[in-house]
Amino acid sequence: MSNRKFTMDDGWLEFHPNPSVPDFKVPRGSVDAHCHVFGPGDVFPYAAVRKYTPCDAPKEKLWELRDHLGFARNVIVQATCHGTDNRALVDAIHHSGGNARGVASVKRDVTDDELQALQDAGVRGVRFSFVKRLVDTLPHDALREVGERIQALGWHLVIYVEAQDLPELYDFFSSLPGTIVFDHMGRPDVSKDANGDEFDLFNKLLSENENMWAKVSCPDRLSVSGPPDYVDVVPFAKRIVEAFPDRVLWGTDWPHPNLTSHMPDDGKLVDYIPKIAATPELQRKLLVDNPMRLYWPEEMC
Repeated sequence: MSNRKFTMDDGWLEFHPNPSVPDFKVPRGSVDAHCHVFGPGDVFPYAAVRKYTPCDAPKEKLWELRDHLGFARNVIVQATCHGTDNRALVDAIHHSGGNARGVASVKRDVTDDELQALQDAGVRGVRFSFVKRLVDTLPHDALREVGERIQALGWHLVIYVEAQDLPELYDFFSSLPGTIVFDHMGRPDVSKDANGDEFDLFNKLLSENENMWAKVSCPDRLSVSGPPDYVDVVPFAKRIVEAFPDRVLWGTDWPHPNLTSHMPDDGKLVDYIPKIAATPELQRKLLVDNPMRLYWPEEMC
């Protein structure tokens, strides 16, 4: 255990202390397919080289939120503040009673034994960030090498990128092996048209590459109009859900790092789901069938 002290960055917000009970009841077996655990920093220190220091958000608080919102399982995604030290992620999966899987971050020189240990721990994917404000260099070569190596494990790649950078990365992403999941719809600029050229390019990427999925998450992170309805994000997410119903995921993004304008009420985020997935069939695919197929395929047989 470390005695180092970590203080959340000034101006940032802690997660909502008392989220509402959602009006929308999620289908039985629903999966929150994008969330995080942070620290606690005195047990699982944050990376020495990091772009931000979050609030502590331990596994116990995540389980409380899962039960409060009516979800059954979680997919925990390693965030950049922990770097490639996946101990907090692995610990949370270990204590989940089989109800969590993970997406790790690894270095280019990760060994086969280390990958196998993560597989045994419940990791099923690797995440790479191409968001320039969060990384010092874009990991083209590392992503390709790791992406090829994880195919033997049946893992997928998770890519975090922003819409304005997609044109220069389009061909590179299209050349990658295996299943690829894009965080938060490739972070579109929702002040633009959901049927405009910029978001058309993201849709084209998914249309031309059947191995590609999208998370229709984080309206709080994308919205200009703001809570509680995030109406400006709805047409973007709805377009993706209806065009690619078998390749979409949803998650809370708890505990919502890097937000300074407002902290979302996670209950209201759940009430956003039927606005983007309008039918019970689409809701079940989004929340149950798709994440189970990707993260618990052995239970889909």
